[in-house]
Amino acid sequence: MTNGMNVAKKKVLITGTNRGIGRALVNEALKRGAKHVYAAARGSQQITDERVTPLIIDVTNASQIQRAVDKVDALDLLINNAGIAFYDDLTNPDVVEQHLAVNLFGPLRMTNAFLPLLKRSKGAIVNNLSLVALAALPMIPAYSVSKAAAFNMTQSLRALLAAEGVSVHGVVLGPIDTEMSRGLEIPKASPESAAAGIFDGLEQGEDEIFPDPASESIAEAWRSGAVKAMERQFGGFVPQTGASRA
Repeated sequence: MTNGMNVAKKKVLITGTNRGIGRALVNEALKRGAKHVYAAARGSQQITDERVTPLIIDVTNASQIQRAVDKVDALDLLINNAGIAFYDDLTNPDVVEQHLAVNLFGPLRMTNAFLPLLKRSKGAIVNNLSLVALAALPMIPAYSVSKAAAFNMTQSLRALLAAEGVSVHGVVLGPIDTEMSRGLEIPKASPESAAAGIFDGLEQGEDEIFPDPASESIAEAWRSGAVKAMERQFGGFVPQTGASRA
């Protein structure tokens, strides 16, 4: 657990805001009184709220990310939400690389690019992950691999940035009713309820946020389990004074 963040009067950047959870996160941030929201997507967006600045960002495109950095004067919260998921069977390495490019290296590029602003504000990073980061769903193994890697990255960044006053949170999403899960005939939470759960978890300072019924069912077991205890132990190896990242 870390100190929580209330987004009221804060500046927030969210990726993947053209639909689904991303758009719901924008609306929830505004509902909770965010001072300004930078809504990032790969294409143009029709947003009329003066508190929202649309940004064109493909998280695999370093030059687009840098152009966005130049437009953001201050930032308190970065939510890495953009992601892809395709059905595959791990026979095509290009598909695995595509998932890693978006779901792993995308959030890492965004984090490194906006880290100076987040360090200045003692802000927070939220990475939207998935239950498949903890146990692979063999129908979408490349997605599962990428989210497992992103989960490990989130744990590493949490330990590395603690001394800088930047908190790092991982969202363990269960099935959400978006286009990404449209073909699955299973119970799903709404994007709106998931977005509310994400901000609730952030306010409570939870390392891992379980924002929907499916993920919440394992929350307590995770928090008290051996893997979480090992993360805390390994995180203690990182010097908490003198650590520095650009």
